[in-house]
Amino acid sequence: HGGILRAQLARKTGCNLETIRYYEKVGLLPEPPRSSNGYRVYSPELVERLQFVLRARELGFLLEEIKALLGLDAVQPNACNDAHGIAKANLAAVRSKISDLQKMEAILASAVADCESRDFGGCPILNALSGSSLNAQRTKQ
Repeated sequence: HGGILRAQLARKTGCNLETIRYYEKVGLLPEPPRSSNGYRVYSPELVERLQFVLRARELGFLLEEIKALLGLDAVQPNACNDAHGIAKANLAAVRSKISDLQKMEAILASAVADCESRDFGGCPILNALSGSSLNAQRTKQ
């Protein structure tokens, strides 16, 4: 028969059952055929498709981008150009997130260092969270 059940698919891929159901609902995975006893049976091709989706999610691709990538045929001449455009947009988004995370890290590191040094008036962590500028607080001292 060559297929596996949903619970086996979840174990094999490390993807939880709710996520698999969601991917079916939004069209990333087609609903699999049912066996004679009513269980959904996932073919090796569906397993590969889910693994593709999971790898794409790990790389930060949005669901719409993954749908577009799944719709590309690797042997078609324009497929690589289309995939390149989608990946380039995702790369820009990842770089933007990295920049945002670096800013967040700098603010948190500064607030933690100020808190540990106790050379700061008020709580630097609470001030950082309330929107008070750490630099503005430092210049007031």
